[in-house]
Amino acid sequence: MAESEAEPLPEHLGRVHMVGIGGAGMSGLARILLARGGQVSGSDAKESRGILALRTRGAVITIGHDPAALDSLPGGPTVVVTTHAAIPKDNPELVEARKRGIDVVLRPSVLATLMAGHRTLLVAGTHGKTSTTSMAVAALQHAGADPSFAIGGELNESGTNAHHGSGEIFVAEADESDGSLLEYPATVVVVTNIEADHLDFFGSEAAYVEVFDKFLAGVQPGGAVVACLDDPGVAALLDRTEEVLRDNRVTVLGYGHNDGAGEPESRRERFVAELLEFTGGPDGGSSRVRLHPPVVPESTEITLTTPMPGVHMALNALAAVLAANAVTADAGAASLDSLAEGIAEFSGVRRRFEYRGSAGGVRVYDDYAHHPTEVRAVLSAARVAAGGGRVIAVFQPHLYSRTQEFAREFAGALDLADEAIVLDVYGAREDPMPGVTGRLITEQMTHSGRFVPDLNDLVPAVVGLAESGDVILTLGAGDVTMQGPEILAALGKPSR
Repeated sequence: MAESEAEPLPEHLGRVHMVGIGGAGMSGLARILLARGGQVSGSDAKESRGILALRTRGAVITIGHDPAALDSLPGGPTVVVTTHAAIPKDNPELVEARKRGIDVVLRPSVLATLMAGHRTLLVAGTHGKTSTTSMAVAALQHAGADPSFAIGGELNESGTNAHHGSGEIFVAEADESDGSLLEYPATVVVVTNIEADHLDFFGSEAAYVEVFDKFLAGVQPGGAVVACLDDPGVAALLDRTEEVLRDNRVTVLGYGHNDGAGEPESRRERFVAELLEFTGGPDGGSSRVRLHPPVVPESTEITLTTPMPGVHMALNALAAVLAANAVTADAGAASLDSLAEGIAEFSGVRRRFEYRGSAGGVRVYDDYAHHPTEVRAVLSAARVAAGGGRVIAVFQPHLYSRTQEFAREFAGALDLADEAIVLDVYGAREDPMPGVTGRLITEQMTHSGRFVPDLNDLVPAVVGLAESGDVILTLGAGDVTMQGPEILAALGKPSR
């Protein structure tokens, strides 16, 4: 997709150096800066497909972290960009930048600057942000809009995670992991769900939940909140923020099943979209949805087709349609039918129930799921995709703190698989914690859980379990994603 004509960048973003430029969020930011005429340099620990793509667009990228990387651009950078979680404060480039008096800023503040002047569609929640954001982009593009966007995953259609569009709409994930979502100007907001996570940063569930309260309080007057009322955390959030939303003239667009007959009338009145019926299959699903004013003049039913399996994806798609419709309200409103067609033709996001191939009658998928609720939802979808076959889960826990906090919940989720192999923890930004390994999870599983700490032993273990008709699912936010091709290659070898 061609980038649109560049808007002028603020002077301080004219020459940007990005530490960890290959990351999902940072690479997208770099792409938009380059499209808007900025000069970009950066560094990362290793080569990647994303880094190669940025180099072709003019970025100067160094592999490895070295103070000399700050001299990659003529005149040096006007600002150095980093992330809170992934890059340690003693990174040599950050130390050198401070020594030289160069401003060091976090990625969200730069993204917020790039959003200025746009109508924004921001997707928040513990789970489902990338899928919902991606479907909203696909829906808007199909309806003729050209939104700018920044997503935590690559759209399969365009092979990119960011784009500088010609329209006045900017679509982005609003990441709560470090509270940075509070920096973004919010016109239309989606909240998919709220469940304790990132306690290594927040310290308590109460502090984690509070950031969503502040986020909704910052929605611009006359904006909208698209909220999943099936989720108790979201319903409670709306109760807590009801007064401030009303005072700010923010419209609440609730969606979900609306089967809570015992709920207060005020909660039931928030529904503008009811999921009446969902029919799932191995390649996606079809939902019968009833829409109510103010989304439509009169209550009406539509069919919403999703190309990814699982009722959780149907709910995400419904949120995407509602939010896309709301954000176009003052920009030549797109028809609901056209938005829904965009969802139906959407081919997915890398690492979100991504089909990797088949061999020996076994299909292999890969998914980014790294929270118990996400693992449970994906395995439920895999059960549908498997038909009469078995589901074999290969799960890599992400972060020692998360593994320790949710070991029991991970065990319960993985029990949905017929067979489960649990790898050791992918520590990412954390140092190892004594006694915290993948075994914490398998010890609490009720059946068929096997701890495989050495990646060299994984492929033989999986091949030894797999039978024709099975579905194998690699799960986690770490390097487990690289195991799918290895598994396929081994499955495709003739048995001796």
